Amino acid sequence: MPNSPADELCINTIRFLAVDAVQKANSGHPGMPLGAAAFAYALWSRRLRFDPADPHWPDRDRFVLSAGHGSMLLYALLYLTGYPISLDDLKNFRQLDSKTPGHPEATHAPGIEATTGPLGQGVGNAVGFAIAEAHLAAVYNRPGHEIVDHRTYCIAGDGDLMEGISQEAISIAGHLRLGKLTVLYDANQTSLAGPTDVTFTDDQIARFDACGWHTQFVDAAHGNDVEAVDEALAIAQNAADRPSFILIRTHIGYGSPRQDTFQAHGEPLGPENVRKTKERLGWPTEPDFLVPDDALAHFADLAKKGGQARAAWQSRYDAWKAAFPDLATPYERIAAKKLPATIPWPAFDAQSGSIATRDAGGVVMNAVATALPELVGGSADLDPSTKTYLKGFGDFEPGNYGGRNIHYGVREHAMAAISNGLALHGGVMPYCSTFFNFLDYLKPALRLSALTNLHVIYVFTHDSIFLGEDGPTHQPIEHLAHLRATPNVVVVRPADALEALEAWKLCVDPATGPWALVFSRQKLPFLGAREAAVARGAYVLSDAEGTPELLLIATGSEVALAVEAKKILEAKGVHTRVVSMPSWELFERQPDDYKERVLPRDVRARMSIEAGATLGWERYVGDRGYAFGVDRFGTSAPASAIAQAYGFTAENVARIALEHVLPVRRS
Repeated sequence: MPNSPADELCINTIRFLAVDAVQKANSGHPGMPLGAAAFAYALWSRRLRFDPADPHWPDRDRFVLSAGHGSMLLYALLYLTGYPISLDDLKNFRQLDSKTPGHPEATHAPGIEATTGPLGQGVGNAVGFAIAEAHLAAVYNRPGHEIVDHRTYCIAGDGDLMEGISQEAISIAGHLRLGKLTVLYDANQTSLAGPTDVTFTDDQIARFDACGWHTQFVDAAHGNDVEAVDEALAIAQNAADRPSFILIRTHIGYGSPRQDTFQAHGEPLGPENVRKTKERLGWPTEPDFLVPDDALAHFADLAKKGGQARAAWQSRYDAWKAAFPDLATPYERIAAKKLPATIPWPAFDAQSGSIATRDAGGVVMNAVATALPELVGGSADLDPSTKTYLKGFGDFEPGNYGGRNIHYGVREHAMAAISNGLALHGGVMPYCSTFFNFLDYLKPALRLSALTNLHVIYVFTHDSIFLGEDGPTHQPIEHLAHLRATPNVVVVRPADALEALEAWKLCVDPATGPWALVFSRQKLPFLGAREAAVARGAYVLSDAEGTPELLLIATGSEVALAVEAKKILEAKGVHTRVVSMPSWELFERQPDDYKERVLPRDVRARMSIEAGATLGWERYVGDRGYAFGVDRFGTSAPASAIAQAYGFTAENVARIALEHVLPVRRS
């Protein structure tokens, strides 16, 4: 049926705020907001629970715009419904320091739930939101006292469903039967370079059916029909036993001369086409950024309804807290992003600490899991190898959403995007793990962890060529350099069990951003009881017997190698200091005087030792030092044979130091 005049007024207000903002910026994507405004309005006006006066209300519904190029659709909705985005912010779309950047960023303004833009990421984030809701509901709700009961909605486009991450995400969501997740597919059949049928003719309904989703189809005749879309949303809401997928046929650039063409996708319509579009849809051609009073009043009523829903939830919460204070205490601590007063950290000594750092990490996680109920995560089908399974805390699965171990399967990319969604949702402390070499599969999502400063803990194991027989396909070479080049990520490669423990003490801090813990497969010797200053990024592990004339700087498994090489060098009269440098990022945060104490600038004979690419080590060894590492791919052989072949022996390190490093003292 035709939309009511009030609904049509609101829909066109959304459309033309987007069109005018893109035109003023002379940059952006007007086509998607024009085509999707009607069904987005149906969602926001009829189903989505939100309160702009309390944007972080814990039981609000979550909305993720995975098709982030249509960001003006979201910004217009946020402005109209009363979030702290102004009309001037819309006019500053895509400008420097604006609240309305080219793609949504969760740190820019309340109401933006996820940083999206790289296609498919928002679909993975939405699955993470739904997992968090299901888990927290299982942990905290009690009969008659439901304080966690919200839904996750995601708008995805053709590009989102082309990207491979979407298949990983929808597969695991269907397997987990996440009934409070709904994906609305803006099927406008147009991508940036042309119609989608050039490359994309999959049957999406069949695809989602095969993955265990409830599916619906809204044809092109009803894509702008608010009542038809709302009916589909109601049906989805009642399909509680599985996630829902609603394919909505829309017209990109609806109402414009560029309707149904790729030219409507990634560039402004142009002044003449803007005028024609407004005339065709019965909208005044002047002024730009028109917001009728009746539309504002209608959206204000929506915000009031949200405030009432939030107030009702607060009453339920207060009753729950009074009835279950033992549940409320950890819930409120976690919501406040605080750690418990005491955490039962384990201890390591020479007997218990001569283990692989992956094993040490597993010991730490399991020791603190009871004190940190928010610690939730899993691996890409590798927890027996990454040692990240939380023993005794169950698996997150249908029928047991209170379980804390998420089995992601061989889906690294979705795993990381889901972890971002978990972190964005709140209430949990997500970790995820895989072999370090498979950073390649998840890096796009890790990059968004970093961009948004999300508290996600990445546990990477099998950190070097010394994993051995699996060979170069599994042996990470360039990955440390890759991570260190990524802003906001703190990379820690511990030298032994004690450093692994200290790394975990740091990374559970809820106020910190993403962490990458890089652990060994092979056993490493315990380097002695000491103050392992991982928090400072680098420290003197073993000092010279006299004034240092040579610095050996190492990370991870190579620190023990440096200690052995030092013995050889000291026997030859070379006063050698060994510096363990588990984290470049943490070391760079230290004051200059501390850096000088660890790496005195007048000691120019410096050698770094790391079983990875040497790129970047010139920062610490200087232009006359020596970076010893691996700048070629690995090989398949036992670790001991690889060490010999690649020169990672104490004798070879000492030889290089004597022949190539020490001469700089006299030059």
